Amino acid sequence: AMEEDLVILAEAVWDHVAMEQDELAFRAGDVVEVLDTVDKDWWWGGRGDKTGWFPAAFVRLRVSQEDTVEDCLAAMASGSTSASQLRRRTSISLLSNDQVRSSVVRELVNTERDFVKILRDVAEGYLVECKRRLDMFSPEQIDAIFCNLEELLHFQTIFLEDLENRVDWEAPHRSCVGDCFLTHRAGFRIYSEYCNSHPMATATLQELYQHNSYSKFFEACRLMRGLMEIPLDGYLLTPVQRICKYPLQLAELLKYTKADHPDYAKIQEALDAMRDVAVLINERKRRMESLEKLAAWQQRVEAWEGEDLIEVSSQLIHQGEAVRVTTGMWTNNITLFLFDHQLVYCKKDILKRNTYVYKGRIDLDTSEVVDVQDGK
Repeated sequence: AMEEDLVILAEAVWDHVAMEQDELAFRAGDVVEVLDTVDKDWWWGGRGDKTGWFPAAFVRLRVSQEDTVEDCLAAMASGSTSASQLRRRTSISLLSNDQVRSSVVRELVNTERDFVKILRDVAEGYLVECKRRLDMFSPEQIDAIFCNLEELLHFQTIFLEDLENRVDWEAPHRSCVGDCFLTHRAGFRIYSEYCNSHPMATATLQELYQHNSYSKFFEACRLMRGLMEIPLDGYLLTPVQRICKYPLQLAELLKYTKADHPDYAKIQEALDAMRDVAVLINERKRRMESLEKLAAWQQRVEAWEGEDLIEVSSQLIHQGEAVRVTTGMWTNNITLFLFDHQLVYCKKDILKRNTYVYKGRIDLDTSEVVDVQDGK
């Protein structure tokens, strides 16, 4: 029942493109105010100054991250907030702190169950079918698309079981779940490989989608599994989104966990740990993107000799024009590329614009730089 004084917020899980004039468009991550849920499949809601219908399956109800009831009462006492603004800001925080913490714990478990189901649907509905069709998919293509998804499914299934066992279902607000994240902290590092490989998975899929037979195959996989009308690349994005959600959910749980709660210190530690995991994945992702850029740069350089650039270097630091003195009388113009650990020098191709020809490199780890006076 939608009570008049209760603002129900939902977070978009998928993008929704409005096909009709009375539909509400939004992108994944947007917050939608739910105004009517009479129809179980299509809800009426608003975002900003726009209202319209949207598929209920595309959003998840969330616990408000706004003020607690104590904060609201203090604001009313000070007269700093009008009653109408207060109603819209408090959302479901008119519940007691224990009730809200119970809701956060239940949402943490429910979203984890949903996530494991998605992983299982992709593994059993798509990956297994692709492995059967050796005439369509090479082992390299399957690895590129799904990476270590089966390993993720195994890890998350164990994590979910442990999480469920730590919940006090009769009084969820008493639950101590922080230690669950700490116990499995090392396991979350497997996301690094998946997140780094995700751009390649998307690129491989887009290439296959160009052929009608593959589009029909993936659609058949979806229909046989009875999944929502979302392309495979949408489902493959879920783990990337999930690993970024954990710090947000733990921060929300910490907000409604009082300092004297036995789970308080563990949740603080778990929040720091999951933030560290997210930072580690982002750093490795940036490093991977940097290496990909170096590999792409090397492919554009003609007559390359010796080991690949990425064997010893990971970033381009500076580039510029220089004059190389080969003898007392002979000089030539070159372009220097300063990477970590090595200096590569090239000549510009006279005929091909923006193309370089490899001329050599200097190992900076075994070199000494001597400053000499200007002039001949």
